[in-house]
Amino acid sequence: MVGNFPAVKVFRTLATVATVASLAMLNSTVPAGADAGSDPQNSAVAGLESGVTAAFAVFDRKTGKTTLEHNEHKQIRSASIVKILIALDYLEKRGPDAEIPQADLVRLVPMLRSSDDNAASELWVQEGWEKIVERMVVKLKLEDTEPPVNVGFWGYTALSASDVVKIYRYILDEAHPKFRDFIMGNLHQATVCATDGFDQSFGIPSAVPGEVAYKQGWSRFGDTPPRPCVEPQKPRTDLGAAKEGPVGPGIRSADLDLTSPAMHTSGTYGTNDRKIMVVLTLEPEGTTWDVSADRLTKLTRGVYLADRHID
Repeated sequence: MVGNFPAVKVFRTLATVATVASLAMLNSTVPAGADAGSDPQNSAVAGLESGVTAAFAVFDRKTGKTTLEHNEHKQIRSASIVKILIALDYLEKRGPDAEIPQADLVRLVPMLRSSDDNAASELWVQEGWEKIVERMVVKLKLEDTEPPVNVGFWGYTALSASDVVKIYRYILDEAHPKFRDFIMGNLHQATVCATDGFDQSFGIPSAVPGEVAYKQGWSRFGDTPPRPCVEPQKPRTDLGAAKEGPVGPGIRSADLDLTSPAMHTSGTYGTNDRKIMVVLTLEPEGTTWDVSADRLTKLTRGVYLADRHID
């Protein structure tokens, strides 16, 4: 036994992490001077260029088991992944018998499908700012999720790969079927282009074959896409909230990295959303959108192949 886990399972998981690292050529943060041979986890990332932080988890709903995980409890800022919680909290507060007013429907749908930031900001303010996250933490028994220190920036919500898996598990297996169908139905219809003009087909939709549902997140890549895939929606400044604030002396958080470029992919694949996958990354300062998207897609593909190997 290793801790509370069978040794075979632990070392099989570590072996797949090594497979992922090799396939994806992932940059991963390794302590300076660490002896790669002294710890299996360090061995999984030995020889890789430092600078990128990655966390991921895969859960199999058919077996009820996590099949692959790495840094799964590391807190990373959510960027737009928190939009799933905004939508879920909205539905849970009103109950399954409530009809969604058109004024809210036109915000919820593009927020889920096309990662609409203005819609998220409006709902964040309307539904209680940080109280959204606080309610969801209690209801879903999330371990690593915390509301943003600066409540005006919903993208600074802290979460982990493990908690994002829990969110999907709740939606798919515990939430009212109306809530499940609304959220997952929209994620299954996620658009290639986000409303801000960024191409959000990185990660799961590019790396995993077959039917997928996905919610992406990104931060610190500027307001202008390198190649806008739609006419970008202009960020509104009159909403009282936003995804993130400017980098400067006023930005603060005790432990959460609020400044490194972040890119995340989360979602489901397989028959009846069998597999839940979450991959979260932080990139070195100055990393371009194209480099980050390519790296995350390769990592996601590696995670997918490693999970298939376990099957």
